[in-house]
Amino acid sequence: MPALGLAQETGKVLRWLKAEGESVAKGEPLLEVETDKVTVEVEAPAEGILGGLRAGEGDDVPVGQAVAFVLEPGESAPEPAAVSAGPRATEAEPAEAPAEPKPDPKARRRLASPKARRLAREHGIELDSVTGSGPHGSVLAADLEGANGDGAATLEAGPVWQRMAKRVARSWQTVPHFFLLREVDAGGLQAWRETARGRPGCEALTHSDLLIRICAAALREHPRVNATWRDGSVVAQDEINVGLAVATDEALVVPVIHGADTLDLPALAARRAQLVEAARAGRLAPTDVQGGTFTVSNLGMYGVDAFIAVVNAPQAAILAVGRITDRVVAADGAPAVRPVITLSLSFDHRVVDGARGAQFLDTLAALVEEPAGLVE
Repeated sequence: MPALGLAQETGKVLRWLKAEGESVAKGEPLLEVETDKVTVEVEAPAEGILGGLRAGEGDDVPVGQAVAFVLEPGESAPEPAAVSAGPRATEAEPAEAPAEPKPDPKARRRLASPKARRLAREHGIELDSVTGSGPHGSVLAADLEGANGDGAATLEAGPVWQRMAKRVARSWQTVPHFFLLREVDAGGLQAWRETARGRPGCEALTHSDLLIRICAAALREHPRVNATWRDGSVVAQDEINVGLAVATDEALVVPVIHGADTLDLPALAARRAQLVEAARAGRLAPTDVQGGTFTVSNLGMYGVDAFIAVVNAPQAAILAVGRITDRVVAADGAPAVRPVITLSLSFDHRVVDGARGAQFLDTLAALVEEPAGLVE
């Protein structure tokens, strides 16, 4: 099982693309593997015959553990190590330990599989309250799915969601957040989008594309916001890589547009479209989600007026935007109806202080209201 990310511990075998005994060429896809962030195809490291499969579809395999072998003709796969069954043995019920007192026959322990016992312990479920579907009425893991200790349904949280939950919780608990908000006139942003959509390659240009372009330009002027906190020091970043929060069926993921400040609008829009499509199809590569220095989260398409986001650590800031709405505002001393958008910035106070954050927000607001300097 290859390591496809810095924090990866296991990978799930989703699908074998080759069967045992088939000939494979070097670089030919062998299987699909799902990690906590991406789904990728694993290629054959050499030419030969696929054999000795040790993981089935749906199995979680530790990084570095063999899942199969590419063999020479006539070669046999090595025998699995005797300790390979160890993890299952650790799940066996403690009742089998010889030190436990002999139970009363009338209070006989409920028959259950080791996995079912583990799930019952984790969720606080009494096995006696579950109807077993296994031999002699034993409880299987499937009998516990959707059950909780209080009878409530347990919703599935896959590896991508679990990873997201851990990252968000860690960021909220360890990063000292502060927040700045400002309403700005979005008339210039809307006009820029309509004009740019007439250019080749920009027909499907979105407000998110323009906001990424604006953020990249603002980060050039304020490199401190593009920095990160590492080992007690503020560390500058050499590149401006802007991530875009994307909602998928699995969880929220943040693919990264590398060198966002160096791309023209058609290239930026094309790259954003590629990443969003790959994210929703579960086909992001590890490099697609690495190296981000700033994040944009846009919920305007869901009718949200404004919200505050959690910093995507180890980044130092994130921009949250809602929909553009018509508001009555003062213009030249008289009421006027103007399109307005709320910019919400969340910062890591270890990297950015209030004054620097306010200066960055002021630059963003100015570029949203008057983007003429960015129009190509």
